[in-house]
Amino acid sequence: MAQLSDDCFAFGGPMRSIDETAALIASKLSGVRETEKVPLVLADGRVLASDMTAPLPLPPFTNSAVDGYAVRGDDLPQTGETPFAVTGRLQAGMTSDVVVPPGQAVRVFTGAPMPEGADTVFMQEDVRVDDTGGVILPPGLKRGANVRPAGEDIALGETVLPAGHRMRPQDVALAAAFGYANVELRRKVRVAVFSTGDEIVAPGGMRGPAQLFDSNRSMLMVMLARLCCDVTDLGILADDSDLIAAKLSEAASTHDLILTSGGVSTGDADCVRAAVENCGTLVFWRVAIKPGRPVAMGVIGGTPLIGLPGNPVASFVTFAHIARPAILTLAGTRPLPPIPSAVRTAFSYRKKQGRREYVRVTLRTAADGSLEATKFPREGAGLLSSLVATDGLVELGEEVTRVEPGETVRFLTYSSLL
Repeated sequence: MAQLSDDCFAFGGPMRSIDETAALIASKLSGVRETEKVPLVLADGRVLASDMTAPLPLPPFTNSAVDGYAVRGDDLPQTGETPFAVTGRLQAGMTSDVVVPPGQAVRVFTGAPMPEGADTVFMQEDVRVDDTGGVILPPGLKRGANVRPAGEDIALGETVLPAGHRMRPQDVALAAAFGYANVELRRKVRVAVFSTGDEIVAPGGMRGPAQLFDSNRSMLMVMLARLCCDVTDLGILADDSDLIAAKLSEAASTHDLILTSGGVSTGDADCVRAAVENCGTLVFWRVAIKPGRPVAMGVIGGTPLIGLPGNPVASFVTFAHIARPAILTLAGTRPLPPIPSAVRTAFSYRKKQGRREYVRVTLRTAADGSLEATKFPREGAGLLSSLVATDGLVELGEEVTRVEPGETVRFLTYSSLL
C-alpha cells in the first residue's frame, strides 16, 4: 500500500491549476511495487514491470516480402529481358534447403525463407512465364529488392518496451511475435469506492420520493475498470461521520487509493470532511476547474484519498483530469495528458479568467468540410444527458475569457479521457 505522511499534500494560498494539481499528485505518489505474471492476452492496459528485450530478431530469418521469383543479385538482367529456368519452389513455413544455381530462379511466396544464394525477388506481376515453365525477368530491379532481412524490424537483444510502459494491443502483438505467452506486470491498483448521502439509493433499490438513484459510483467503477484497477465497492455510506471514518480506516489498510463521490464540500451535511479529519488528514483543494469544485485530497493511514464532486458531470471531468493521473502514477506509469484536436467553434461563450473550463460539445461537418463544435444547449453539472448526447469537451484555458463562432479551440474526445 502507498504510505504517505498526513501533511504531504498541505498547501496554502490561491486556487491551484489543474496542471499544478496533477503535478503535485505525481510528485507525492509512487507506483505499486508488487508484480505478477499475467497471460499475454490479459495484458492490455497493464503496466510492464521491467524492460522487454527481443529474445530473437524480427524477422528471425531472411524471407521474401512478395510472391515471386528469387534470384542471385549477380544474375540481375541489366539491358533487356532475360529468361531464367525455375529450379525450385518455397512456400511460407517450409525449411529452406534449396540452392539457387547461377542464372536460375526459385519460385517463392510471401514469408518463405530465401533460398541459399538468392538475395533478390521479382514480383510475380512483373515477370512473364514462358511455355517451358521458366520465367522472363525484366531489367531495372535493384539488388535486395522485395526481401526482408533477418532483424530488419528489430535486432536481437534490443529493448522494445521499457519498464513502466502501459500495454496496448499493438504491444501485445509485438510480445506475441517474440513468443511470450506471459508477461511480468505491476499488480493492479486497488481502489475502494463509495458514495455518501441519505438522498441517494443504489440502482435496483427502493427509491423514496425525495431520493435519487446513485449514478456516480457505477460510472466511476467503470472508469476505474478501464484503467485496469482492482475495485472494491463500499456502496453508499449514510451521512454518519463515525460510520464513514470506520469504513475509511478499514479500506485504507488494504487499498492503494480511496475514491469518494459527494460529501466533500463544506456544507453541514457533508460528513466526509469530518470523517476524514477523525481518522486522517483532509486538505480541501480549491482547484481552478469548471465543472469540478469541490475536489478534495486526503491521507488516511498512509493511503491517499481523492474526493470528487457529487454532480455527475463534475465527477466525470475531475476523474479524467485529477483522479486518472493519480491512478496511472500508482500503477507505475507516467500519465500523459490527452492530445486535443483543433476544431472550429459554432457558439459563443464567456468565462472567468484564471480557471480552466470544459464545455460539452457535439461535432458536425461544416459546409467547407471542417469540423465544428456545437455547444450542448443547457448548462449544469448535474445534467447526465449532456455527457450522453455530446462527443467530448472543448477545453478553454485559464487565460481565455470569451469565445466567438469561427475561432479554433482544443477538443478532447471522451475516449481520450478514459
